[in-house]
Amino acid sequence: IRDSLGSAVNPVLREGNSDRRAPAAVKAYARKHPHSMGKWSMASRSHADYMRGGDFFSSEQSITMAKAGDVRIEFVGKDGKVEVKKQLSLQEGEVLDSMFMSCGKLRDFFEKTLQDCKETGVMWSLHVKATMMKISHPIVFGHAVSVYYKDVFDKWGQLFEELGVNPNNGISSVYDKIKSLPASQQEEILHDIHEVYSHRPEMAMVDSVKGITNLHIPSDVIVDASMPAMIRNSGQMWGKDGKQKDTKAVMPESTYARIYQEMINFCKTNGAFDPTTMGSVPNVGLMAQKAEEYGSHDKTFEMTADGTMRVVLADGSVLMQHDVETGDIWRACQTKDAPIRDWVKLAVTRARQSDTPAIFWLDPERAHDRELRKKVELYLKDHDLTGLDISIMGYNEAIRVSMERLIRGKDTISVTGNVLRDYLTDLFPIMELGTSAKMLSIVPLMAGGGMYETGAGGSAPKHVQQLVEENYLRWDSLGEFLALAVSLEETGIKTGNAKAKLLGKALDEATGKLLDNNKSPSRKVGDIDNRGSHFYLAMYWAQALAAQDEDAELKAHFAPLAKALTEQEATIVAELNAVQGKPAEIGGYYRSNPELTSKVMRPSATFNAAIDSLA
Repeated sequence: IRDSLGSAVNPVLREGNSDRRAPAAVKAYARKHPHSMGKWSMASRSHADYMRGGDFFSSEQSITMAKAGDVRIEFVGKDGKVEVKKQLSLQEGEVLDSMFMSCGKLRDFFEKTLQDCKETGVMWSLHVKATMMKISHPIVFGHAVSVYYKDVFDKWGQLFEELGVNPNNGISSVYDKIKSLPASQQEEILHDIHEVYSHRPEMAMVDSVKGITNLHIPSDVIVDASMPAMIRNSGQMWGKDGKQKDTKAVMPESTYARIYQEMINFCKTNGAFDPTTMGSVPNVGLMAQKAEEYGSHDKTFEMTADGTMRVVLADGSVLMQHDVETGDIWRACQTKDAPIRDWVKLAVTRARQSDTPAIFWLDPERAHDRELRKKVELYLKDHDLTGLDISIMGYNEAIRVSMERLIRGKDTISVTGNVLRDYLTDLFPIMELGTSAKMLSIVPLMAGGGMYETGAGGSAPKHVQQLVEENYLRWDSLGEFLALAVSLEETGIKTGNAKAKLLGKALDEATGKLLDNNKSPSRKVGDIDNRGSHFYLAMYWAQALAAQDEDAELKAHFAPLAKALTEQEATIVAELNAVQGKPAEIGGYYRSNPELTSKVMRPSATFNAAIDSLA
């Protein structure tokens, strides 16, 4: 079971590209009940800072395989000795990239950002994604730690090495490993760490009360969540005194950092986004068959010597090469042709179905994107584009155009690669809806089916614990309701089944009513829980089907249920609430007992009788 926990299952499931959008019901609710947005000042000194050379962007090379073949990734030492790092079998039309980040330039860059913050008084923060870029980003994070705390590592480096301190795990690694030392020595090291804070710039805090800094552990500040939060918060993060401050957001890799700077500039000029009037930026993301392999774990290497990294065909001809030095991070990355073709098709389909302009985000300065652009332009010719507005733009222009339309209440589809898919499906939803958790996450599978993702965000154990202890299930099934509605709609479109489409449309209406009437679960016993929200959804759904005049058969079928549930609302709610507050037995966690679970989940005899009468 260990291998299938959490996000480990995602690549297995994702045999398709990604279609993410805000459901109409959720968007309407956000407009009526806007979340808080921090005000922006033109005088704000917050900004994104990134490398101007020596990063992956500046060294990226990319090729498209003219025919299928095997390639080797090799390291050639200064002595001419060749070490094969990896062998790959590539398909015809597959895109392969290689790139590296200079360790020396990265460390110089960190020092420069720290000096700049010291001089200007702007708070320093680091934003990477060590959880996903499992090889490269912890190394980058580790360099930030050893540069910021340079004095400590210079003085105690030898001892740290003996203790097994790893800066890639954050400054917490120092705290953990020195526990075995005599108290006096521990105190001296802790004193030296605190001394660093007196001459280094102030750093953003994860927890001001507990004194946990941005550099504590690499998984605390994750760029795709932390940057939207900062932008939504007037461009500020929290300082050690518990107050918000203007911040330099350090993102060493410049490839995607620029989009955040564009949004910061836009907010400085135009003020914060307004959730009550703003449009939407749905995303069509290239993801199938591990496209652009977000992470590229098996093809990322930290150099242990100076030399040359190269990609070589079976016949010995060199496709790409880089001169590298000790400590540099080199990586390669694959994108197969079929997913690209499918991605283009999905973009055209979504533009047509939603009557919305679509922009392919492809940077002309990027080697990989230049290869992709050739394919996109070619594959667009396979489709009827009459009446569609489809364009290709660099990242900066694409986000500017999208934001200009956004503040005018207009929608724009972003058609992006895998990393931007991840970043933008947090960035825009957090501005629009206050969270990315309420987005529809659809994976139209390349074989023809569809997968409608919804998840518990790691919260399932706590929910089950509360159910067993006090018979209260606070899990909000909104994601399932939305996924079911779009599943019915897609089934209707694909099979020409008008009834399925109508069921989906009515479910959307019911979900909107559920949100408007605030019938989602709360957190504590005595209030409505998951079972109560399911009752209200059933009632609103039946009411919507009884009220429509498109299909007389469905109307007649659901009208008696709508009447029964409406008349017996008070009784049903009382029966559902009566069981709360006492322990419940479901007979297991991973494999609960179906009969016991059904009994716990269906405690209202009146509601059960009404639903069973439908059969």
